[in-house]
Amino acid sequence: RMIGLRTSYWLSDPKRGDIVIFINPDYDENSPKDEKYYVKRVIGLPGEKVTIKDAKIYINDSDKPLDEPYLPEEWVYVNGSDEELTYQVPEGCYFMLGDNRNHSMDSRYWQNPFVEEDAIEAEVAVRYWPLNKIGTVK
Repeated sequence: RMIGLRTSYWLSDPKRGDIVIFINPDYDENSPKDEKYYVKRVIGLPGEKVTIKDAKIYINDSDKPLDEPYLPEEWVYVNGSDEELTYQVPEGCYFMLGDNRNHSMDSRYWQNPFVEEDAIEAEVAVRYWPLNKIGTVK
């Protein structure tokens, strides 16, 4: 359980690494199994090219993978295959991944892999459950 700040993006845009609460881009209010809100980490920013190769993230064809010290375990599963995946993030949109990459329903699996800026509700600020992980989130 988390508390998000709706005011976080009044004066600035989401940044890579932010954990945000947003409306699921594939949400269908007529489907009882659909979750309306997701919590994921911002990985790709508007206009960027995101490449996933060998369970590593590369931004704009960089030779160096994204440093992700927040991942709780080694990422071994990439969308059911070993192929390279590439996403061109449209302007005004973001590419999101969960920290638990081996089991996360995130941009790699959505019909629409991008989250529009208007769908971002808040930046996560504090986690209050489970109690052993209470505190600020970064």
